Amino acid sequence: MRIALDATYSIGERLSGVGIYSREILLGMAASHPEARFDFCYRAHRYLRAWGTDGPDNARVRLLAEPYGPRFASVFHGLNQRLPRMRLRRAVTTFHDLFVMTGEYSTREFRERFTAQARDAAKRSDLVIAVSEFTKSQVVSLLGVEASRVKVAPHGIRPLAYPRRDEPREKAVLNVGAIQTRKNIARLVEAFESLSAPWKLVLAGSFGYGAEKIRERIERSPARDRISVLGYVEADELATWYSRAAIFAFPSLDEGFGMPVLEAMAAGAPVLTADRSALPEVAGNAALLVNPEDTDALAANLRRLAADEDLRNELAAKGLGRARAFTWERAVRQTWEAYQAVLGG
Repeated sequence: MRIALDATYSIGERLSGVGIYSREILLGMAASHPEARFDFCYRAHRYLRAWGTDGPDNARVRLLAEPYGPRFASVFHGLNQRLPRMRLRRAVTTFHDLFVMTGEYSTREFRERFTAQARDAAKRSDLVIAVSEFTKSQVVSLLGVEASRVKVAPHGIRPLAYPRRDEPREKAVLNVGAIQTRKNIARLVEAFESLSAPWKLVLAGSFGYGAEKIRERIERSPARDRISVLGYVEADELATWYSRAAIFAFPSLDEGFGMPVLEAMAAGAPVLTADRSALPEVAGNAALLVNPEDTDALAANLRRLAADEDLRNELAAKGLGRARAFTWERAVRQTWEAYQAVLGG
């Protein structure tokens, strides 16, 4: 049996959430099923870079240049909610989120292109993998896919090298993610201003859609000297911040999953996150949930966490247990089950 996967987004040092997912599924699948053969397919702009990487013995690098590609693979798996424009024997597509279709978090041109690709992939897929029950509900409601054709297979947690710390955590509120409208950073900044010194706010992430207004809000903050904007942070430094900060705040307006919540929990950080989209599903009872559009409530819960060390310790303990439930081994197993389902057993 030969399985082809769109490996385009797995290449590079600074991987996005989709990139991390792609890499873990590709390598995990090849390792757990040595009896199968895999085609790791790369679109033209990443194809040459792929040749410089060492891959599994049971996988080969292939060019995905529409309309040319792995037409005769038993199954083709689109790892980023799109499929190549070619006839495929069987197709599986992973959907991570559909917030591009429901909110103004990107340009109109990007929304139109994304929507067209998502509708096409949903229509032509024999089975859709959704990374959360929330994303499944959106695939059903927004794309018209029958619920029976959607299988939920949650993400795992990447293995960050969290350093051991014997000293108390710093009085820092950490946020990890792009500085963009969807991540709700402007409201987080306003809520943080209700915390007095020495508390500081640390924003770790590159700039995205709507960043200019957010930067302006940060610059005119009365707490500007206590706000650090780090930009993109490499994995080792990020793991250190997860282990250093006394509070992890992630009041995002829309998430199909929410990897940073689990990464923070795995590091023992108490989590405050939004009560909408996939975040309550991922966080379970191991986080404080708040309406992300209610700045007063966000501020009140930040103050509550800052003042209550026992609550922080309780959430940290719950978070460690919650994070252990999300593994890439499970994601790989459930993905393989999806392949078997479309192949009839």
